[in-house]
Amino acid sequence: MQQKIFAKDEAAMEQFGAELLLAMQHQGVINLVGDLGMGKTTLSRGVIRAAGHQGTVKSPTYTLVEPYEQDCGTIYHFDLYRLIDPEELEYMGIRDYFTDTSLCLIEWPDKGQGLLPEADLEVFLDVSGEGRSISWKAKTQKGKAAADNLSQQLDNQALN
Repeated sequence: MQQKIFAKDEAAMEQFGAELLLAMQHQGVINLVGDLGMGKTTLSRGVIRAAGHQGTVKSPTYTLVEPYEQDCGTIYHFDLYRLIDPEELEYMGIRDYFTDTSLCLIEWPDKGQGLLPEADLEVFLDVSGEGRSISWKAKTQKGKAAADNLSQQLDNQALN
């Protein structure tokens, strides 16, 4: 079952990211799906800052991955937009990033198809009026638990 909420601005998108971190309990794999400019990096910034990161959060478009070591574990922010061939992920040791204690946020997951593990949760971003429509879908049992947690946290309210 896919669930949906509306985020009216960047602050609301970051707030959703904070809720997402709690719902995932700081672990798992989240695919972030949406066209350019939909807010995937803004949502990731919300997750990473909610985990305690104080510095800049930028899109790892050229580096492919940016690690954020936090007390709660490591968050890996992937941006695969510029990936030419999924096999490139093998050269960077992609399997080493997906552990029981990490949270992996993956922008443009379709670019790594066949080499990425199944996402626990897929988050879809799209334009909705002046803001963004955010929907999510569980892909694993862990994802289902996270989706249930997220629904309870948000109580089906729009983000302010």
